[in-house]
Amino acid sequence: MAKPAYKRILLKLSGEALMGDDAYGINRMTINNIVAQIKEIVDLGVEVGVVIGGGNIFRGVAPAAEGMDRATADYMGMLATVMNALALQDAMRHIGVEARVQSALSIEFVEPYVRAKALRSLEKGRVVIFGAGTGNPFFTTDTAAALRGMEIDADIVLKATKVDGIYTADPKKDPNAIQYETVTFDEAIIKDLKVMDATAFTLCRDQKMPIGVFNIFKANALKRIVMGENEGTLVVVS
Repeated sequence: MAKPAYKRILLKLSGEALMGDDAYGINRMTINNIVAQIKEIVDLGVEVGVVIGGGNIFRGVAPAAEGMDRATADYMGMLATVMNALALQDAMRHIGVEARVQSALSIEFVEPYVRAKALRSLEKGRVVIFGAGTGNPFFTTDTAAALRGMEIDADIVLKATKVDGIYTADPKKDPNAIQYETVTFDEAIIKDLKVMDATAFTLCRDQKMPIGVFNIFKANALKRIVMGENEGTLVVVS
């Protein structure tokens, strides 16, 4: 059997990915589909860290734009990510995947984020789900994903989306949009491709951390990426 191309990954999931076709919250069928894909690669021996967003429950930027203090809104968003992390952990346990939730904020019913503990859990085959972003306001969960990916020595940061990768234009608006198979960090900057937020993107570029962008709702897409097959778009250093 072929070996995975990546031994350890950091998977970035948006909160919205958990909604499925619902307008709010967590769709059970959708979350079960996502964790089934994660189990596929865990069974291959891939070590998996996950950073989850909270936009399906609370998106801090919108209330802040409407007058709420930005730091307060961001802390509320961090709590939403912990709720999603617990839901992911629960769904994983139901299919036999051992998982740990680590939070950047001090919350009694989950583990605090400790890099050494995260690494030990990964080495034991546990999925580690990182909640509460970076623990600081004004930073997105994209930035948390880049940061945690580097801290756990991941081979790649994989950003799960609802589209098949990065395109020359928005494929929902432009039927002539062409998908990139591979793009360099410099090309992404020059062409203003929306890969991750600027802080996260810069962190990955400076640390030479490749980014994979793919459609989490496409069957077996995650497995194909970790096996080194052409799937989604790969952002690499030139």
